[in-house]
Amino acid sequence: MSKAYNYAAGPCMLPPAVMEQAQREFLDFQGLGVGVVELSHRSAQFDGLARESEALLRELLHIPDNYKVLFQQSGGRGQFAAIALNLLPEDGVADYFVTGHWSRSAYKECAERYGKAVLHECTAQNDQGLWEIDYSKMQVTEGAAYAYVCLNETVNGIEMFKLPDTGEVPLIADMSSNILTRPVDVSRFGAIMFGVQKNVAPAGLVIEIVREDLIGHARRYCPSVLDWAVLDKYDSMYNTPCTFSWYMADLNFKWIKSLGGVEAMERRNLEKSRLLYGALDELPLYRNPIAVPDRSRVNCVFNLKDESLNADFLDEAKKHHMIGLKGHKVLGGMRASIYNAMDLEGVQALVDFLKEFAARH
Repeated sequence: MSKAYNYAAGPCMLPPAVMEQAQREFLDFQGLGVGVVELSHRSAQFDGLARESEALLRELLHIPDNYKVLFQQSGGRGQFAAIALNLLPEDGVADYFVTGHWSRSAYKECAERYGKAVLHECTAQNDQGLWEIDYSKMQVTEGAAYAYVCLNETVNGIEMFKLPDTGEVPLIADMSSNILTRPVDVSRFGAIMFGVQKNVAPAGLVIEIVREDLIGHARRYCPSVLDWAVLDKYDSMYNTPCTFSWYMADLNFKWIKSLGGVEAMERRNLEKSRLLYGALDELPLYRNPIAVPDRSRVNCVFNLKDESLNADFLDEAKKHHMIGLKGHKVLGGMRASIYNAMDLEGVQALVDFLKEFAARH
């Protein structure tokens, strides 16, 4: 069976070297005679793995000492609730800087269930009909408990490369799909959360990087498993965590470090995205709807100008062992996710297919 190129937005493609090591250790972890998925989270071996993974993530992202790293069994939508429950007082207000589908979903979760959320529409179409970010709309409300952003919108193919100035108001960021793809200054944020299924590991785990002073303010009825203070107190072991995802994240962190860290990932991702966008801009059959400065490096959305060809495009791509190119149901079209694990060869294969398909249509 030929290995397929997987351009799906998540669960993500993982590095072959990571998958191969996991395959070996699935039956026998560190010579114990038991598989990694059978290992107790209370064991000395898993405790060592947990400590190692946190240290690796701290090293890769240069996380300051006054930030806690929490591993939580959850998903991004669970964090939409957790953020409000941990940070928003009953009579408080929070700002949501909406740039696409996921930041809008976070806003709705807060506004419909937990309190006053101020919606800031921060994207618009320019004169060429391309979507772009309007950073001038990212103004905090007086007395806001926090301001929320999604740094990379997987559905919309939009990525923020600048940060709003929120002053003393903590900036809270969802980085699920672009974490570890480029350096970020963690000290600019009150908290960063990411679901690992977009760029790190199998689904089931969320990692939060939280400034210490923001821990301990959860509402009384916040579930214990979402309370950052509880997770911190029990070293992310209050309940049985998603041990396999945690293990896979550890392997992925090691892989990134072996290639030169996040800085090396950024160089690699720039090369891949420039190659792909260059082809889409050159070929008249395709159109990318995002202004150049705001194009995501890891989630490239595009449309065929003749949408009657969509089914043929996807069918032929599958015959070329390319899967996961269908766009999100909200927007349709196509989407190629080229996360860290996607190598240049995979992007070149897609570019060659784009050219071949365009030549025949």
